[in-house]
Formats: sequence, structure tokens, C-alpha cells
Amino acid sequence: MVDKVQVEEVTKCPECGSEHIIRDYERGELVCGDCGVVINDLQIDMGPEWRAFDSAQGEARARTGSPITLTRHDKGLSTEIGWKNKDSYGKSIPSRNRAQMYRLRKWQRRIRVSNATERNLAFALSELDRVASGLGLPRNIRETAAMIYRNAVNKNLIRGRSIEGVVASSLYAACRQCNVPRTLDEISAASRVSRKEIGRTYRFMTRELNLKLMPTSPQDYVSRFASELKLSGETITKGYEILKQADQLEITSGRGPTGMAAAAIYIASIMTSERRTQREVADVAGVTEVTIRNRYKELAEQLGIDLEI
Repeated sequence: MVDKVQVEEVTKCPECGSEHIIRDYERGELVCGDCGVVINDLQIDMGPEWRAFDSAQGEARARTGSPITLTRHDKGLSTEIGWKNKDSYGKSIPSRNRAQMYRLRKWQRRIRVSNATERNLAFALSELDRVASGLGLPRNIRETAAMIYRNAVNKNLIRGRSIEGVVASSLYAACRQCNVPRTLDEISAASRVSRKEIGRTYRFMTRELNLKLMPTSPQDYVSRFASELKLSGETITKGYEILKQADQLEITSGRGPTGMAAAAIYIASIMTSERRTQREVADVAGVTEVTIRNRYKELAEQLGIDLEI
């Protein structure tokens, strides 16, 4: 590798003297087209060079602005007139022009939503953002859920169903698709839609939209449950080991993933002397104490774990 040099100064290859210099913008490299030596591996793509004859023109042609997002009904591309009565320089707008600004602001809000589909999306995506915020879901899940909802709207799957139910089902599907699962009870509590309606709408949407989603596994819940119980990394690792052994013996087959995860955490907390009660684990996992009791007895018996309780 040749020492890095400024791109502007490179006109010939320092190895063979060739002037056939290739700029590979995909890899960010400056390569000799004849001998193949990499002259510079830290190329910066500055984009097209726009002609600007002074600093004002350069600033006016700067490529700035928020990125496109599916979580806004207009994908975040429309403008918005701010509520502050100030111009772009921060100066107050004269009182004689404030009535005009009020009318412009009012009509700008009206024309942003032009038809029934956009009205539907505007309400649904605001509801989606509210539910996702309540669940503490990251940005990528919100984008995925918005894409699923938009596909449902395009296929006319919303007719006859509540917007809140379809939004909750889209979020549930997005959580499973992004491997950050949430239970139906958690989605139901945040969205104010019944668990039964979410499950029914989710099954309908997966069938109509041909969503390929793998079943959730107990391992997906271990880290989150253990974090809420304030358990150490050693306990989390032990819980994963217990579930791995259970998978090999096919003990988890046909069992609810949250119940198995809760039982594994309960056993691991006892083995690492960080014991939590069955009630504490049940409250975090959203299952009953009876479920944890039955599952941990099965795991302990099948895996040969001796617990002193």
C-alpha cells in the first residue's frame, strides 16, 4: 500500500508512472488502471461540483434537508410554515403581515392532506408513532411497521377494520420481522386494542401480504426480561445455556416462548445466587406463576438440574 496522498495532487501512479488513474467511488479508493496499485483508500465522494461564483450561491445550492421517512404521510417532503411569527433571519414579522401568515399557515395545513388515503395515513401514522413511543421501539421498527401499513392500504385491507387494530398488527409484525419481539399483551396495553382483535388482524395481514415471519423463540425474550429484573450478565448467559440445552432435547417445542424464557431466567437466577421470586419474574414476562412453576419443573427434570428451593 502506497502512502496516502491528496487526491488533487495525484496525476500519475507512483509505482509505474501511468496516468490511467481510476476513482472507485463505491470503495472510496484511488487505483492505478495499469498496475492495480491502490494509491489512496480514503477517497471522499464530494458529489457533483456545482458552479458557484460566490459564497451566497454555494450556500443556496447546498444539499440539505431531512431524509425521506415512511412514518409521515407525505414521507416528510412537504414544507411546513412554523408557528413563530419570525422570518428566516429571526426578525419579527410586522403586525400588518401576520394575518396573511395566519391564512397561509391554515391553508398549508389543509392542502397537505388532499384525499381520503392521505387522511387515513396521517391519522394512522401518528397513532403508530404514539404506540411505538409507548413501547420504546427503535426507528427501524417504526419504518418497517409504516411500510407494512402502507402495503395494507394499497391492497385495500383496511376496509371493515379499525385503523388502530391494523396499526397495532403492523407494529407486532414489524417487531417479529426485526427480531425485537413484543407480546400481544404488550402491544394491546399500549394501543388500547384488544389482544383478540390484534391477533385476528395480524393473521389476516400476514396471509394477504404474504409476510414470511419465523416463530419467536424463547431466546429473543431472555435479555429484555433479565434487564428489567436487573440481573447480571452471568445470569443472562446461564439462561441462554439452559434454553440451548432445552432446544437440543426439543423441550421448548409446543411451549409458549415467554413462559420458557421466564422459567429459564428463574432457574438461572437461583443458580447464580441472584434469586428472583416467581411473582417478580411473572410480572415482567406477562405470564402466570403457575406457568413458570410448571415450565421450570419440566426444565429442571429434563436437564437434570438440582435446585435447592
